[in-house]
Amino acid sequence: MKKLESSLVNMVLVLTGVAIIMGGILAWVNHVTSGPISEQKQLALEQGIKTVMQSENLRVDNTDTIPAADGKGVYIIYNNEKGAAVQSSVMGFGGELKVLVGFDHDGNILGYTLLEHQETPGLGAKADQWFQKGQKGDIIGKNPAEGLTVSKDGGQVDAITASTITSRAFLLAVTNAYNAYKGNGSADACTGATHQCQQADSAQCCQPADSTHCCQPADSAHCSQPVDSAQCCQHAE
Repeated sequence: MKKLESSLVNMVLVLTGVAIIMGGILAWVNHVTSGPISEQKQLALEQGIKTVMQSENLRVDNTDTIPAADGKGVYIIYNNEKGAAVQSSVMGFGGELKVLVGFDHDGNILGYTLLEHQETPGLGAKADQWFQKGQKGDIIGKNPAEGLTVSKDGGQVDAITASTITSRAFLLAVTNAYNAYKGNGSADACTGATHQCQQADSAQCCQPADSTHCCQPADSAHCSQPVDSAQCCQHAE
């Protein structure tokens, strides 16, 4: 068999062929695994609803979908005889933080679970247990209408040690879920990660920026006097 001549055209053809074959293989693998992954997520959601509603014998009566005010997401409300389980998501320290919160008919928190998160292991990832009943940041039985704010911002909820950003984001997600359930809009602007910025003076006013742990100056919607980022750049987590 004649050896394939080494040339730029032949190399491009070979690489293109390899790329097409590998792309086909990856597409097939994705097709095969997408079904089981979807089923697993559904099972996790069903079990999560039972967990946050504190009931193993629970039937979802109907589901409502409420769009977020910023148009970037939705709140999913699973109504049932005990109240509702509400799915809510916000940006945490490491990425999207998605929670499922159970409320009774009065809006009191029955339970919660983290559906997805990208928080730091050993730090922000502790949110899955930190705010549970009997733990340091216990929010079970509380009503978000009365305010859910970390003690560092003047509230009564202990933040996760060295993970204030995650704690603020988590409490904001819970408050948003409550507001969606009770029809009070999508978020409490003075709760969670935004609380400190709205309450502080120009020397303190900043918002969490990115995974570099630094802060950036807030805009006029959050603080009357913008500050230089050098004043606010510090490790927050």
